[in-house]
Amino acid sequence: MIRYLALAIALLAATQADAKRRKRPKVNKRVVHPANATETPAYRYGQLAQDACEAELAARGIEFQREQARGVLAPVRLLAPLHGITFRTQLRPEARATTPWEIADCRLVLALDDFAAQLAEHDITEVIHYSMYRAPSKRWPDDKLASQHAGALAIDVGRLVTRAGHVLDVEDHFSGRIGAKTCGDGAGPRKRTAESRELRAILCDAVDAHLFNIVLTPNFNRPHRNHFHLEVSGARWFLVH
Repeated sequence: MIRYLALAIALLAATQADAKRRKRPKVNKRVVHPANATETPAYRYGQLAQDACEAELAARGIEFQREQARGVLAPVRLLAPLHGITFRTQLRPEARATTPWEIADCRLVLALDDFAAQLAEHDITEVIHYSMYRAPSKRWPDDKLASQHAGALAIDVGRLVTRAGHVLDVEDHFSGRIGAKTCGDGAGPRKRTAESRELRAILCDAVDAHLFNIVLTPNFNRPHRNHFHLEVSGARWFLVH
């Protein structure tokens, strides 16, 4: 009887331990919490109200116009390049003037302005993206703010064009692998071409400067095989994959 009781107690303890393991939240090793998080551009920009953000755009001499966009705190449309670099979709000029895909939250524009200053060092003149703002579903409340693309706080960068007309294409040149590390020690492209090294250097410079809270690449999953997802959230943590 004592033996069976001891066995029952052992089984109960094992079951409880297993339950605790199942309930324990998974730790994402790619998420980092820097000690100086509140001093980073991504955090600081993410905390700005509309008027304060637009005032900073004006102080930087950035040309923009206010837009209307459901779910977006401070929607704007860029009217001129940033540090000589044009951020655009592949639409015709007349369509670009009205497409929602080129609407950005003001806070994202501040991060892109910093990014453009870095890109200028690489002789980039154009950033071709798939979209910034993608409207939330029709059921989304008009007075509720959204995040990610629905809040115009993210951009999907597909190609970078140099002054000489050379194209750095994320899908063709990043040379990544799903699950692989993107930046830092031990990271690097599968094929070390001039294009893959340049793309990696450009991206990881932005990562090191903490311009964006979330950076997703072809190393993340197949849907990201052809672009860099760069997102501002104002959080105190950063995810690069």
